[in-house]
Amino acid sequence: MEHRSPVFAQIVELLPRRAFENAVARYGGDRRVRSLSCTNQLLCMLFAQFTGRSSLRETVSCLTALGPRRYHCGIRGTIARSTLADANERRDYRIFMDTALAMVATARLELPVDEELALLGAPAYALDSTTIDLCLTLFPWALFRRRKAGIKAHTMLDLHIGIPVFVRITQAKTHDVSTLDHFTPEAGAFYVMDKGYLDYARLYRLHSAGAFFITRARADMDFGVRERKSANADAGIRSDRLIRLRGVKSKWRYPDTLRLIHFADQESGKRLRFLTNNTLLDAATVAMLYRKRWKVELFFKWIKQHLHIKAFFGNTPNAVKTQMWIALIAFTLVARLKHRYRIDRDTNEILQVLSVMLLEKTPVIELFCKAELCPGTAQDPNQLSLFD
Repeated sequence: MEHRSPVFAQIVELLPRRAFENAVARYGGDRRVRSLSCTNQLLCMLFAQFTGRSSLRETVSCLTALGPRRYHCGIRGTIARSTLADANERRDYRIFMDTALAMVATARLELPVDEELALLGAPAYALDSTTIDLCLTLFPWALFRRRKAGIKAHTMLDLHIGIPVFVRITQAKTHDVSTLDHFTPEAGAFYVMDKGYLDYARLYRLHSAGAFFITRARADMDFGVRERKSANADAGIRSDRLIRLRGVKSKWRYPDTLRLIHFADQESGKRLRFLTNNTLLDAATVAMLYRKRWKVELFFKWIKQHLHIKAFFGNTPNAVKTQMWIALIAFTLVARLKHRYRIDRDTNEILQVLSVMLLEKTPVIELFCKAELCPGTAQDPNQLSLFD
């Protein structure tokens, strides 16, 4: 009889084993561990993400009910709720952060690139953040407002493949613009962001590093026009100007030339003013790059709707960050699975199918092939009709 691994085991084969083992050794994750290893912790939390478990107690109950089938999923031994809770609270979250970043590095090499951005010939990233509300009684360290707690996930999304390459989790009251201080700009890359990141000193730091930025200009920006470029009205470009800031503080914080593009969306009629330090790129391409920024909003919407990140299994900062990074691992696994098996389904549909077929010993590709193309699905001529 042919032996097949459960679907869950087939999915976790895509994990970067060597990178994970190096991260465990780097942060001493398995030091003095008696029962629950880092591998078991990761697999249990991934099981909770893929099956939509709402708590640790529910997760452990389901894993206990599996019995010997846990072994075929890669989970060794029995799992206790208190042991899993302690691991989430005390085991360094950077183990899973480094694993997720290693997965993202691999995904950037193999996942298909956006066709419009492929013509750009340069990396493009979108910066944004999303806020997750929490209970102040359970998360007093995440004070947001007087009677409310929350965290903020500052994210930099690779627009070419639609996967985050940088995530920073802070208290919700942390301003978005502070994210510009926590990553090293990549020369020649484009960073697309909204007006929340408009800080001239920080933007000049990007400019000095050889990177390009695209953001929205403030309505009260004080500037002088140095040159007027030709505008393509057919592409929605109303004006294209090279400017210098004239404000008392702004001209000191950004002493170089900027480019101001006035764009009118032909479909919605909405008018936008883009501010960038790239003076050579076509104005319509600048507008296209800002439109692609919407991918990061879709990413936030997807993970909040389909992954378990709005309620946490632990109350400490380490437990919250551990769950967030494992959710990112789950997201990347689904994206790589879709590409590897050439699955022509939406990622949310893929996750829904996986959630109910996780323990079936069926090749992943057969879960998503059309019924009429799957072998063995043709109706047997000797089969009687139930309703005749």
